[in-house]
Amino acid sequence: MISNTGQTNITDLRIGRDTLNGLGNKIGKFVVTTMEIPWKFSKEKLGGSPEKVIMIGTMEESWLDKMLESLPQCDTVVGIGGGQAIDAAKYISWKKEIRLVTVPTILSVDAFVTPAAGIRRNHEVVYVGKCSPDPLVIDFNLLRTAPSELNIAGTGDLLSIHTGTFDWEYANNRGKSEYPFSAQDVANGRRILQKMYSKLGDIRENSDKGLMAIVEGYMTMNTICLPAGHYRIEEGSEHFLFYELEERLKRPFVHGYIVGLGIYLMSQLQKNNHEMIKDVMDRVELKYHPADMGIGKEDLIASLLNVKNYVKSKPNLWYSVIDDSNINKEWALNSVKDLKF
Repeated sequence: MISNTGQTNITDLRIGRDTLNGLGNKIGKFVVTTMEIPWKFSKEKLGGSPEKVIMIGTMEESWLDKMLESLPQCDTVVGIGGGQAIDAAKYISWKKEIRLVTVPTILSVDAFVTPAAGIRRNHEVVYVGKCSPDPLVIDFNLLRTAPSELNIAGTGDLLSIHTGTFDWEYANNRGKSEYPFSAQDVANGRRILQKMYSKLGDIRENSDKGLMAIVEGYMTMNTICLPAGHYRIEEGSEHFLFYELEERLKRPFVHGYIVGLGIYLMSQLQKNNHEMIKDVMDRVELKYHPADMGIGKEDLIASLLNVKNYVKSKPNLWYSVIDDSNINKEWALNSVKDLKF
């Protein structure tokens, strides 16, 4: 067990190969939030006998609250899987004030290191609560039971620093930043990118070094964002397009994929080294094309044409390049012309 006393939102960290083995025998009465495939690969490693295994099929708040009503008495909730399974565990931990253990089986989203749970209210993303994993379990062998592209998807919430920091600088230059601007935070965020750029091959190959690079990137981002009280350096116009698409199509996406699509399109709107960041996503083999997510061209064009109105209608979304944009059909069609549908 590695103690983690920095601003990372992680009480304790277990990291390495087979670090999940036997943990269920040491955490008292526990319930598990998971999905069928991650549970199949983790239940024997975990050990112990959970009071209940909850299969997560939706993150709608109404479903989660109903699930809480039938939750058995327990000391700990263990989230095993991707973002939804872990966010559900975080929601239970927050609501019931019990210990949280997070066991990501894919690295497609940074939910396992962030304090709030991402849930849906009427298909709209909202973040609620605050809790810390004790421990966070990073088991390299368990992570490699997942398709490699789902771990590579974890680069999405790191590469979004490219567009997120641009949007924060853009807002600050116009006197529109919602928070005190920190050039140091921006610089530190971009250092995360530079570190990741040096390990694209390891990430693509899902080696221990590559998986660790994603986890370290997330944890380092927390040391910047948690003291600041916001995630402005990595959430901007690229995420806002994703929110519009999810609300429009009323279905979830692999988080890193849809954020990658947002980076691809919004870096063009920003005129922000688009070819460079596209090359990085291609080299690491991040799936960001609409064809990877079943998004039709007409829906994507409609989303682009509506994203400014969407942002204006959501007072909780930060100021970004979208606010001053003039996205017309000609620009939208040109911006998507090299994407695969």
